[in-house]
Amino acid sequence: MQLNGPFGLQLGTAESVRNWDSDDAIKLQLVEGEDISSWHFGASSEEALYLTIENKPDFVPSSFSGRPRAFTYLCAERLGPRSVLGASPCPDDTLEIGVHGEYCAQMVATMGNSPLQNVARQHPDAEMGGASLLKYEVEKWIGEIAKPIEIDAIRYPGTTVNSMRFRTSGEAWVHAPNMGFGISYALPIILAGLTAQDNGLLIVENPEAHLHPAGQSRMGAFLAWLAGCGIQVILETHSDHVLNGVRRAIGEHHYLTHDNAITHFFGPDADNLPTTYELSFLSDGSISHWPQGFFDQYQIDIASLGQIRRKRN
Repeated sequence: MQLNGPFGLQLGTAESVRNWDSDDAIKLQLVEGEDISSWHFGASSEEALYLTIENKPDFVPSSFSGRPRAFTYLCAERLGPRSVLGASPCPDDTLEIGVHGEYCAQMVATMGNSPLQNVARQHPDAEMGGASLLKYEVEKWIGEIAKPIEIDAIRYPGTTVNSMRFRTSGEAWVHAPNMGFGISYALPIILAGLTAQDNGLLIVENPEAHLHPAGQSRMGAFLAWLAGCGIQVILETHSDHVLNGVRRAIGEHHYLTHDNAITHFFGPDADNLPTTYELSFLSDGSISHWPQGFFDQYQIDIASLGQIRRKRN
C-alpha cells in the first residue's frame, strides 16, 4: 500500500505511520453491519515508502468495490477560485470530483444539464414528481449555504482545461476568481454528495472552510440530509456551527434519525492522555454528554466576558 501519492497522501515512511508505542504490525478493521473486514500490514524496512499487505479479507465493503463515485474523499485543501481547472481522463459515466475538487468544472459541464440520477436526492423542500437537473439542485443548496447564484462550466475544445463562472440574479457572469472562496470550497462537497452512489461513502475534511456561520450550519444540515438519503458520511470538523447544523437536521428538520448519527471526539482524558469519546445524538438533536474541551469554547468565552462586565460594575 503506497503511503504517498494516492488521494493526495503524504504520510512519509513506514516508520512515520507506526505508533512508537506499538508493535510492528499495523491492523485496519472496517465494520459494515455484521460484516468485519480486516487488513494486516507489515513493513519491509523503517524507510519503506509503502506497507506490505500480509493478510486481506475475503469480504470488502461495498464502498470500496471500485464503482465510480462509491467512495469519495475531499481533503481540507480543496482548490479555491481558479481561472481554469484540469480535466480527468475518465469517461463521463465514471467521472469523479477529485481529492481537491479539481474536476468540479468538468462534472458540471458533462453532468450539470442531465436529470438528477436519484430522485430521492431532490432538495427536501422541492415538490416531488418531475426530475430536476443536477445543476439546479446544486444551485439550490449553494444558495442556502453560500449565496443565491447560478453556476456554469465552460469546456475549451482541444484543451485539457475547464472553468467555472457564476452570476447572481440579474447580473453578468463572473469567473471564479471574482467570487468569494466559500463558493469554490462548498461546491465540490455539494456536487459530490448529489452524485454519490447509493450506499456510497463520502469523507469530507473541514466542510466549514471559508463559510460564514449560517453557511456552516446549513452545510452540516446538508451532510446530515445526505446521510438520511442513504450515503455514509464521515466529516471531520472544528466547527460548532457544523455540529449544530447536524443537530438541527435531526431534531428540527428530521432529515436523519438520531440513531443513524454518531460523534467521535478526540481529546485528553483526566490524566491528559489522548482518548476517544463516543457521543450519541438524541431525538431532539441534543447530545448525550459533553466532555471537557468538546465545543465548549463559546461558553468559556461568554463566561469570561460576563465576569469582566461584573467586575466593571
